[in-house]
Amino acid sequence: MMGVLEASSTHDRQGTSEMQVSHTPAAVSAAFDDPNLVAHAGLVPVMRLAERCGLSGLVTQKVKLTGTTNGAGAAADAKVSIVAGMAAGADSIDDLHILRHGVMPILFRGVRAPSTVGTFLRAFTHGHALQLHAVHRGFLGQLAAHAPLLPGSGEKAFIDVDSTHKRVYGRAKQGAEYGRFKGMRTLHPLLATICTPHARPVIATVRMRRVEAADSRGAPKFVSEALATAVEAGCTGTRILRADSQFYNAGVISACCRAGAHFSITCGMNPSIKRAVLAIPDQAWQQITYPTAVPDPATGELIPDAEVAEIPAYRVRQPHESGAGHRAADRAPGP
Repeated sequence: MMGVLEASSTHDRQGTSEMQVSHTPAAVSAAFDDPNLVAHAGLVPVMRLAERCGLSGLVTQKVKLTGTTNGAGAAADAKVSIVAGMAAGADSIDDLHILRHGVMPILFRGVRAPSTVGTFLRAFTHGHALQLHAVHRGFLGQLAAHAPLLPGSGEKAFIDVDSTHKRVYGRAKQGAEYGRFKGMRTLHPLLATICTPHARPVIATVRMRRVEAADSRGAPKFVSEALATAVEAGCTGTRILRADSQFYNAGVISACCRAGAHFSITCGMNPSIKRAVLAIPDQAWQQITYPTAVPDPATGELIPDAEVAEIPAYRVRQPHESGAGHRAADRAPGP
């Protein structure tokens, strides 16, 4: 890569025994000056793969910015350059200038200016965000078909659901609120990832929510979408949903059962759970050792070993009302 280094001072240190920078950081700047070079040539195979997976066509088919002004909805597929910018390290609209240096306009067609992309993004409503979720879901399935994204997914896959917080800056940031972290403006999305014993996690779906919203709000629908996305991504074997106690509710469990998925969900302690644990005979407990120590949720102390036991569970079905007008509960044993 060729470039020119500009400095406000040309003072050199003399007589030093080792090489040292002779300028303060604030007085030094770097400028890219060769129109025939490219700093991010790795984007070529990345965007080629995106084309093979039909990303542009999916955006054209799914994203409809109707009723917008200033031409924000025009050529939505051309705004796919946002993906290229993110892959190159851009984390803001202004950073998308990274795609307009050197020979980049020759390598790629349809690169839009950051101001045009900003108009496009600011036109999005919640409904448009759902359209993007549909694009993501379809693209993930195509990507899994064209690349070894989730090796071993035909045998076993884990779908992990959790909430997270992302600190952001700027009072105009949409969706950012002061919440659980004092003095910090944060986004509070729900995330679902897919992984296998042989693959790193990939994001299956994401939902933005209010900072103070309970994790379980809208969780059944979110879980259903994540499990369906896993199937489209080639997870045809055993699927196991994993979540913490915030997602322990009947709606989430029902979503797993409807999708034919297994689940491992932490449940909170209540009198009935405590009675069930105390009723387990001592000989039923089995010792297990974690590959790496895990922190105790209450104390933070690292736990390398634990004990587990298996007991029968019951699910309650509510059949149609009988002729007498009463609703009966039919208990069937289940795992």
